[in-house]
Amino acid sequence: MSALRLSDVAMLSDEPPLLNVTGLGKRFGGRLACRDVSFALWPGEVLGVVGESGSGKTTLLNCLSARMQPDEGTVEYRIRDGSIAELFGLSEPARRTLMRTDWGFVHQNPRDGLRLGLSAGANIGERLMAVGARDYSDIRAQAAEWLGKVEIEIARIDDPPQTFSGGMQQRLQIARNLVSHPRLVFMDEPTGGLDVSVQARLLDLLRGLCEEMQLAAVVVTHDLGVARLLAHRLIVMRGGQVIETGLTDQVLDDPQAAYTQLLVSSMLQ
Repeated sequence: MSALRLSDVAMLSDEPPLLNVTGLGKRFGGRLACRDVSFALWPGEVLGVVGESGSGKTTLLNCLSARMQPDEGTVEYRIRDGSIAELFGLSEPARRTLMRTDWGFVHQNPRDGLRLGLSAGANIGERLMAVGARDYSDIRAQAAEWLGKVEIEIARIDDPPQTFSGGMQQRLQIARNLVSHPRLVFMDEPTGGLDVSVQARLLDLLRGLCEEMQLAAVVVTHDLGVARLLAHRLIVMRGGQVIETGLTDQVLDDPQAAYTQLLVSSMLQ
């Protein structure tokens, strides 16, 4: 299957980008993790970040999502009132508010994104309460609706996540993130560690939700098949630097950089 149609991306309109990244860089001691990364992301667009382990893609994702402060560069975000905020110019409480309302973060290991001491329904409901929901019956109804959306039996609403399979835990984490209708979601290897049949089902689910909700997303993956299915555009990273970027099908079908050619050829073997 090919990437989502570019004609579906809001960047073709006149509205400004949702996220604008300029000259982002991060070091750990003397080691360069990412350097001079710049891009813009529009509402409804999915950006894939690919590269081998150690290429800097997870560091980039952590800086974009305010989990880590970069050493240089800026990350500008267009908040709901239309104003532009520099992410690291905001107060810590303001950033935390963004993270629990306007943003989502899907971890590779779903246990990192779930409250294991709460039921499935309470995991979803907690996110709703963070955006102001207080009516118990409404919260439970929305939790049940979202369990259905991510193909979990509603009868499991009171079951703890520990009783779910890995694929079900990942789908529950997705429901927890998306129930509040965020505008931007970060995904770190969202299908990593799952068997092939579970991966395919999860990717179909993510693709459908991104289209339905017009989500902007940054997806980090080492799997070019995942990138082709989900992303409109790709960034290819190596050694902390962006070495190639472009529309997903263009990059994967006609790679220009030697490293990208190597990545693509390894996928075909």
